[in-house]
Amino acid sequence: MELTPFVERLRRDLSDAAAAGGPEAQAAAERLALALDPATRMMLLEALSQAAAEITGELDADAVDVRMNGREPEFVVSHVEPTAPITPPAPPTPPAPPEPEDDSQSRITLRLPESVKVRAEEAATSIGQSLNAWLVDAVRDALDGRRIDLEVGSSRITVTGDGVRRKQIRGWVS
Repeated sequence: MELTPFVERLRRDLSDAAAAGGPEAQAAAERLALALDPATRMMLLEALSQAAAEITGELDADAVDVRMNGREPEFVVSHVEPTAPITPPAPPTPPAPPEPEDDSQSRITLRLPESVKVRAEEAATSIGQSLNAWLVDAVRDALDGRRIDLEVGSSRITVTGDGVRRKQIRGWVS
């Protein structure tokens, strides 16, 4: 399909409309029409592409495409083989729920130096927990393999998930 006759017709219509304004307006219209030539061709091509898409939507097993041959568009009709509907993959299986914790409680006696007990109570209070809840969380962290830092007096003991214990001693030497 040649676009040139349509572009020329638009140029003539613009020139005829500008003729009423005199020779200067007509000359300006001709220059404007030349400058708008690429934009006009692109707009016509977009209109043809949209029309081809609408026609394709109405057809069952054929498709209409607009392809460029040089500067001119061509319509191409092709037969499209129907494809089997695409079935989405099955969703992954959800992870198994965590094992419920044993809600029964055991009572133990824990003997702590008074200074450690005071510091543990302060640590628990600072995060809004009871001393018992704070100790239970510390034991869970140790069993889950997380790092635990304990300070006893001037000694600091770190237990990591791999069971390695490191001991630091702080103090003054005179």
